[in-house]
Amino acid sequence: MSGERVNDAVSEADDSFDELIGDPAEAPDAADSTDAAVSTPAAGGGRLAVWRSVVSRNRVLWISAAVAVVALVGGLLVGRFVMAPASAAADDAPAPGLVTVPVEFGPLSNDVTIRGEVGFADPVEVKIDTSAISGPAVVTGQVPALGAELTQLSVALEVAGRPVITLPGELPAYRTLRFGVSGPDVVQFKEAMRSVGIDAGDPADNVFDEQAANAVTALYAAVGYTGPESEEDGDSAVRAAQESVRSAEQALSAARAQLASAGRDGDAIARADLEVANARAVLQGARDNGASWDEIVAAQNQVATAELAREQANAAPDTSSERAAVDAAASQLSQAQDDLARARQQALPALPAGEVLYLTELPRRVDAVTAERGSILSGAAMTVSGATVALNGSAAEADAKLLTVGSAATFALPDGAEHAATVTAVEPGTGGESRWKVSLEPAELTPEQISQLQGTNVRVTIAVGATAGDVLSVPAAALTAGPGGETRVEVVEGDPRDPDARTRLVVVETGLSAGGAVEVRATEGELAEDDLVVVGR
Repeated sequence: MSGERVNDAVSEADDSFDELIGDPAEAPDAADSTDAAVSTPAAGGGRLAVWRSVVSRNRVLWISAAVAVVALVGGLLVGRFVMAPASAAADDAPAPGLVTVPVEFGPLSNDVTIRGEVGFADPVEVKIDTSAISGPAVVTGQVPALGAELTQLSVALEVAGRPVITLPGELPAYRTLRFGVSGPDVVQFKEAMRSVGIDAGDPADNVFDEQAANAVTALYAAVGYTGPESEEDGDSAVRAAQESVRSAEQALSAARAQLASAGRDGDAIARADLEVANARAVLQGARDNGASWDEIVAAQNQVATAELAREQANAAPDTSSERAAVDAAASQLSQAQDDLARARQQALPALPAGEVLYLTELPRRVDAVTAERGSILSGAAMTVSGATVALNGSAAEADAKLLTVGSAATFALPDGAEHAATVTAVEPGTGGESRWKVSLEPAELTPEQISQLQGTNVRVTIAVGATAGDVLSVPAAALTAGPGGETRVEVVEGDPRDPDARTRLVVVETGLSAGGAVEVRATEGELAEDDLVVVGR
């Protein structure tokens, strides 16, 4: 059959060729007279010349004709031996069957996927207050290494020979704590001292008293440094105040002695009492012995004289000036004692703001250090973070609102294994940012894993809904609505490739939808794992 078609094509091409060039025997009239005068062989040569002349004058036409013939023959061959087999195969293929998928059985979860940066939690830039340092704030030592941990009572840095002591707390040190000041920073100091085993007094009392000041000395001794010097020469002030107290005490003693010397004479009063007693005895004797009137009168006058002398001896003298001197001396002593107390208070240890660093959630890890030994401290000295690893990423608002604190998540370790994490915070964007901040805490990691993950960006999958165990699930395309609004799936009982395969409808109750799959539970009919459900025809 194919040979006949080729022959027909060739015949058609010959006919077309003849129509294009015409019959060589039908030459123009001018040539007829010439052909008549020649013999038959000559006539044959003339015919060949005519053909050559026609061909040379229509060269482009001949080339086009040849190309057309070749294309026609090639098309017939391709149509027969290439296209025809494909068409025949299509004609022989069976009618299309049902499009099915198997019912799955297993846990189903709906997830939110974000990118997260792995790093240590809560990074903080450490800045040291150097305003109280009289000279340049030169870093003299104790520069921590990267990865070092700062705990309570750690010396984070040494500036101008003085330590910067790490203590637990939230408030930054913003003033020097000295005797008599009060406020929340005093409470924080007392709580920090209690946490390190030093008694600074009751934290409920917000006054920096003598007990709190003495705790400063114990604090510096715990880190191997001497306590800070007072702003003034406290020892000299105390010594001067003590000398003033001694002088005032001596002046008061002298004034009191002067007052005593200006008062009544006890001996003179005693002698006057004796004279009165003797005079009264003489008078009584004269009366008892029957003395003359003159003798009795004389004895009476002597008694009166003795009593008058006694009254004079017993009368209080004017000691107002002596008493005023005593009062003045007592006042001076009281003032000197107050001055001594103040001098002693001023000499009590104080805690400079630049020598303490309060940090939350100790211990802290040193992530970066900008301070160098021998350099003048300026700006942040270092960056510290929590000792625990954290994941920080962002999510679109719609996804973020699906997340809750405590949600389970997973991310990939460097070896490809999945590692668990937990959402710790979901916060709206700040400063006009539309994306929300999502913070997560990974499950415990080994030091090697921490070293490999630090600073990397990982893909985090957060489950926002999950089934309580294994369930049956089908693609959403397998669900259809029944006449009563019920949800159904169509289960194939035979070969789905068979157009006449039997199917049955199973009424189901749907549950969680995730990733295009829907949790289902049969309520009318039976449905099992690997059953084939129809998703298309």
